[in-house]
Amino acid sequence: MNYRLTLKSSNKKTGPIPVSTTESSSCPDCPLKNNGCYAEQQPLLGIWQETDAGQWHNKKTGKLHRAVTIDEFCANVAALPEGQLWRHNQAGDLPGKNNDIDEASMLALVEANVGRRGFTYTHKPVLGRADNAVLIAHANDEGFTVNLSANNLSHADKLADLRIGPVVTVLPAEVKGNVKIETPAGRRVVVCPATYRDDVTCADCQLCQRGERKVIVGFPAHGNSKGKASEIARSQSI
Repeated sequence: MNYRLTLKSSNKKTGPIPVSTTESSSCPDCPLKNNGCYAEQQPLLGIWQETDAGQWHNKKTGKLHRAVTIDEFCANVAALPEGQLWRHNQAGDLPGKNNDIDEASMLALVEANVGRRGFTYTHKPVLGRADNAVLIAHANDEGFTVNLSANNLSHADKLADLRIGPVVTVLPAEVKGNVKIETPAGRRVVVCPATYRDDVTCADCQLCQRGERKVIVGFPAHGNSKGKASEIARSQSI
């Protein structure tokens, strides 16, 4: 499986922190796949396709770069400065093909992150998948924050009930600003401030890195396929 680590992101939403990309075969069968996923839109799609291909040329220097293996990737993560905030997977999911998490690779990634402040999001199935749930719970216990990604507010409640990690959810595109939102079970949803404030990035906020938090973070659908993503966010099915 191909991995890519960018030491200083130019993404205005994440801010200048390290970010990674994992090849697309890691993505599970979530409703957003080929149906509104932001990573399937340019310019991020181009980076993802390069990672899948295993190599790419730097547009400024012309230098050829290659994707790395999980062992090389973990070595790169372990080499980050102590306490470094970093985001795993601006595109892609946890190690392992499709709906499965590769245990050895996941454990290696968690170990590499020790002393660093990595965070990520996953759509890998955990309801009815105890094997995945155990690995995600372990990651969160060890300080590698894995946010469970919900398709809507009802799904967010089901994921939160598992108590294996923090939860985020897609919200309809019409959600604007710091509005009051609750799940059907009464859990508080905080709208990601980077989605409505130009002066806030992941580097500033860091809420998604807090593995112990109780609030659910909501991301209004955005991008060219926000209409499709909004339909998923409004539904009550998972």
